[in-house]
Amino acid sequence: MQVQQLTSTGEVKEYAVIFYTGDEAFSGLVAFAKQYHVTSAHFTAIGAISGARLGWFDQAKKMYRITPYTGQMEVASMSGDIAIYQGRPAVHAHAVLGMLDGSTRAGHVVEMQVRPTLEVMVTVDPAGMQKRFDPETDLTLIDPKP
Repeated sequence: MQVQQLTSTGEVKEYAVIFYTGDEAFSGLVAFAKQYHVTSAHFTAIGAISGARLGWFDQAKKMYRITPYTGQMEVASMSGDIAIYQGRPAVHAHAVLGMLDGSTRAGHVVEMQVRPTLEVMVTVDPAGMQKRFDPETDLTLIDPKP
């Protein structure tokens, strides 16, 4: 993973976080957020991967159902946010993956093995965001402050 700061306009900062073959993108984004002290951000990404684990939330069971995907895939779209939960950065991302036959798969990103690159454009917001545990869903949700 390599990081380049693109802008610093006032309190807003923008970064290019570039992953390469063999990098795991989800844990890499968490590491980026820790290293750069990110408390609130949103991001988009495109690229290609050799494997992923995506999930969708089963409300009845209050858990994610995880599906693994292998083989070369295009990351047609990935977006997400970073907020603080229990004093640490928490990354939340969803992706749409393009398969060899032109079909797509989508869901909550649990893991992504990059091949050859994933280009993540991160905008760090000036105000920190917090997440809170929601006992009704068993999820950590952004808790906006007025």
